[in-house]
Amino acid sequence: MAVNYGSKRIVVGAHYGLRDWLAQRVTAALMALFTVLVLAQIIFSKGPIGYDLWAGIFSAQWMKVLTFTVIVALLWHVWVGMRDIWMDYVKPASIKLVLNVFTIVWLVGCAGWAIQVLWRV
Repeated sequence: MAVNYGSKRIVVGAHYGLRDWLAQRVTAALMALFTVLVLAQIIFSKGPIGYDLWAGIFSAQWMKVLTFTVIVALLWHVWVGMRDIWMDYVKPASIKLVLNVFTIVWLVGCAGWAIQVLWRV
């Protein structure tokens, strides 16, 4: 959709701007806070860093739910970023479609794998 605002400049867009900008910032902040939380648990833990420590961190139900939320945020963050890259830099619509479908399939696969690993602990 092209809009002419009375000048020679034509504005073209899919109206993703503010919503996607905000989604990128919110998901990035959530991932940063999660990283600080996990690092704090590692730094203030007693004993060697190994499988037992990692399993202990992620064995609590609240941590699994929080980690699942961060996984969803990460997937959304990646989707918005990759979709914007494909929209901005790939011109043929057929290649753009293939890349978008590949990105979605890859992200769904990563989500399934991450959730399987998370709930195995």
